[in-house]
Amino acid sequence: MEKEFNVTGTCIPEMHYMVDTSNKIDLINKLIEKGKYFVINRPRQYGKTTTLYMLERTFAEKEDYLVISISFEGIGDLIFESEERFSKGFLNLLSRNMLLEHSQLSEIIDKEKLTVETMDDLSYTLTKFIMKTNKKVILLIDEVDKSSNNQLFLSFLGMLRNKYLLRSTGKDVTFHSVILAGVHDVKSLKAKIRPDEEQKYNSPWNIATDFDVDMSFSKEEIITMIDEYCRCNKITMDTEAISNELHFFTSGYPYLVSRICKIVDEKINKGCKKAWTIDDIRNAVKIINEEVNTLFESIVKNLENSNELYELVKRILIDSEQIVFNPLDPLISIGLTYGLLKKGKEGLEISNKIFEEIIYSYMISKIRTSSKNISLYNNKSSFINENGQLNIEKVLKRFMQFMKEQYSSKDNQFLEQQGRLLFLAFIKPIINGTGFEFKEVQVSEEKRLDVVITYNNYKYIIELKIWRGAKYHEEGINQLCDYLEIQSLEKGYLVIFNFNKNKEFKEEKITAMNKDIFAVYV
Repeated sequence: MEKEFNVTGTCIPEMHYMVDTSNKIDLINKLIEKGKYFVINRPRQYGKTTTLYMLERTFAEKEDYLVISISFEGIGDLIFESEERFSKGFLNLLSRNMLLEHSQLSEIIDKEKLTVETMDDLSYTLTKFIMKTNKKVILLIDEVDKSSNNQLFLSFLGMLRNKYLLRSTGKDVTFHSVILAGVHDVKSLKAKIRPDEEQKYNSPWNIATDFDVDMSFSKEEIITMIDEYCRCNKITMDTEAISNELHFFTSGYPYLVSRICKIVDEKINKGCKKAWTIDDIRNAVKIINEEVNTLFESIVKNLENSNELYELVKRILIDSEQIVFNPLDPLISIGLTYGLLKKGKEGLEISNKIFEEIIYSYMISKIRTSSKNISLYNNKSSFINENGQLNIEKVLKRFMQFMKEQYSSKDNQFLEQQGRLLFLAFIKPIINGTGFEFKEVQVSEEKRLDVVITYNNYKYIIELKIWRGAKYHEEGINQLCDYLEIQSLEKGYLVIFNFNKNKEFKEEKITAMNKDIFAVYV
């Protein structure tokens, strides 16, 4: 069977090109061997299900272990109507996901004429079953947070917790290790100690050890998948350069890495097995940025459902605000849970450049629908030269005209909050389909935002900033010149938002440090 890149469901080594995650699996194995209970809580499509599958394969080969792997995906709400329904439903889940051992479970219930109607009955049945197997039984539960808002589920966790504590004193026999996988960390869930108590709460999963394994793909790990692709197809390519480019755009987010590879292999090269180039990766990124998939829909849904999260992301991405990383902050914690945010060198960051583009596009679409006649000013054909270059000066002049004719001083509050996003909304249709843009935040008093555009193999640097006075302006010019030097460019562009009462709309040509800069003031 010919292998392929997989982005749906579990990755199987015999069927799919896969990153070598053996180091991560080894770390998790050690937790299991020590009898730890823990939660693998990571964002959507982050490789949780595949990790559980690889763990199951590993321990299935060990005679003294029995692995039971189940999922709460699609079990429905009826199972949580009563303790009896849940207890019997849970045992049915176990039976369906075991091979030879399922008969032992049925035998125990039939032989001892057990009634399974309560959590206590379920606990007793599990003890009898585990004792009969005479093995270390590992329980894996995927999609565990599908039911995490249900009191019966919390009671189930409490039962497992109680058995775990009794095991340590030799008073019970229970699962050797329990691994729960989901987006949310069930360690933070609270359950009532007794049903009649309103105020006293206790975490049903505070026995769980911390799970600190980094499940993102490093550059070195990505290389292992590209190497496998090369071996299987007898081709040679610069795997290190390809891996670096993949990591640059994805920061190792598993789904995004595999999706880009799949697009290059099946869409850009159309099944023709040949060496990949950096341009192939960048073209794949263009394609993925225009896709509609469940991951991107989830990002938009999470932002739509929380105005506070939307504003936090906007402050980081658009306003270039430096926010201290504090995972105990509830809002930051939500952003980390959904995979939108990560800890960066200077504080909070958007987790990867592709998510930046998806969020930019989403925010731009909201601005575009509310902006004033923007489509009358940014017709794409007006800004393309005969040689295929963008006429950025003309773009900026047109943007200045748009701002002058459509906005006034009474809009200053809106523009100070949304001005840079408005510029991105203005330029997006011009470069859409051919160009590619990404943004680099430059932390300074002027809160610079550098828009880097590649268009038909030409590169343009447009810096957006707020006027903070002549001193900061001069420093900003020097910083832009330094940046142009790093990018091997002789010309740069400035869009300066000035909110002073006596401001004027104007253009300016600046020469500094042997660089030419074209600026507009709006």
